[in-house]
Amino acid sequence: MNRTRWPTRRLVLGVLVVAALGGVAYGLSRAVQAVVGPTSGCTFAGSDGPAYSLDPDQAQEASVIAAVGGRLGLPDHAVTIALATSLQETHLRDLPYGDLDSVGLFQQRPSQGWGSRAQLLDPNYAATAFFQHLEQVPGWTQLAVADAAQAVQHSADGAAYAAWASEARTLAIDLTGEAPASVSCRLTGYQGATPASGALTAAGENELGLNPFGTDPGPQQGWRIAGWLVAHAYAYHLPSVSYQNRMWSADSGRWAAVPSSNPASVQAG
Repeated sequence: MNRTRWPTRRLVLGVLVVAALGGVAYGLSRAVQAVVGPTSGCTFAGSDGPAYSLDPDQAQEASVIAAVGGRLGLPDHAVTIALATSLQETHLRDLPYGDLDSVGLFQQRPSQGWGSRAQLLDPNYAATAFFQHLEQVPGWTQLAVADAAQAVQHSADGAAYAAWASEARTLAIDLTGEAPASVSCRLTGYQGATPASGALTAAGENELGLNPFGTDPGPQQGWRIAGWLVAHAYAYHLPSVSYQNRMWSADSGRWAAVPSSNPASVQAG
């Protein structure tokens, strides 16, 4: 199991891009940034209990898992199971290596019929494959997190998944929109080069589902999209996200009241 934090990455010059799609609008504001510093990180507060910290890469991978679960119409318990599994297997890292031929977020094996190596290194595909296998487990919705995870993974030590159940539940609460304004990342820079125009829209449709920004989503779905955007801010160079008169800022890493914002739309930038 890998617990090493990966090196930070640098950002280059960007431009301002604004897009509006139906009732949900978002803009991408990009500027020259410094090297990502050691203070960059994300916090998941949940609705009660302890908060948990992830780095921006881990937060994005967690948000992909949650988005795929929502796209497939699965209950939030499925997201908790998947997150606990990835936390145990890779600590939410998309690893290009593992035991034998295992790779990716869940350490799935091409030789065991999970898909090709390239497919399993795509977090969207890997999460989809995990959920599809989970749905084949009889009575999985009634199983404890560790039992359901083990039924999918067939690990040598299935009990190990239980250690991550509390953290996975908190991440799931935040990333599925159960707890408003709970995904927070403080960013001192961004990942890599400026993303291409339209890249965020494509990622949203790929992970969240067709036209996720096109209509008023309703409160829980709106906070699910807002949390997804915050968790993707590091990769897509987003300085702010707002929804329901609240605004998250990358500089502060916090959500604050913004009475003038449009409560019926999710906005980024």
